[in-house]
Amino acid sequence: MDLFSRSWAALRAAVAELSDEDFARPSGCTGWLVRDLVCHLVIDAQDVLITLVTPADTEPTRDAVTYWEVADTPPTGDDPLDALIVRLAAAYEEPRLLKFHLDDVGSAAGRAAALADPGLRVATRGQVLTAGDYLSAYVLEWTLHHLDLVAHLPAAAGPPAEGLARSRAMLEKIAGAAFPASFSDTDALLVGTGRRAPTAAEKAELGEMAARLPFVLG
Repeated sequence: MDLFSRSWAALRAAVAELSDEDFARPSGCTGWLVRDLVCHLVIDAQDVLITLVTPADTEPTRDAVTYWEVADTPPTGDDPLDALIVRLAAAYEEPRLLKFHLDDVGSAAGRAAALADPGLRVATRGQVLTAGDYLSAYVLEWTLHHLDLVAHLPAAAGPPAEGLARSRAMLEKIAGAAFPASFSDTDALLVGTGRRAPTAAEKAELGEMAARLPFVLG
């Protein structure tokens, strides 16, 4: 629960520090500019709010790891929902409006998470999780999107080290295998989720695991 709050606060703080020009730069998400990614974060914050007030009375069907589904192919940016995000982001016109909306809805999501009972069972995407597992799953979401945010912004602050470590551990559980110890947490996440291709040396270290990459999470 605490790591959710720290990861989310760090991501929102990074967005708050962006210049207007930064919003027009590419992000680490295929087909999305930084402004599109920030708009997606607004939707994510809304999802958190909706889920935390959608109680379930059945046993959990997923946990923080099994919440994630692995797709066969990386996103191309052509998905209708991805295209909708681009149109929504453009409608803001001024970056300050997008910043304001993320701060407004994002702060509310952060407060709701801090107040949530970790044992509360909640429903989302047709599944049931405890609130604690749901918020733990989102540590991976925030961390990956923080890496996406700063992919082409070298001066921007990256995600917290503890969020990177937890996200790597979660990805390794999803993959059912560990990344080489020589990989930093950031490199394991970027290579593991297909955000960048492994170098020849990294591919050699990955061994048989290289053929299974990327693990596209959704």
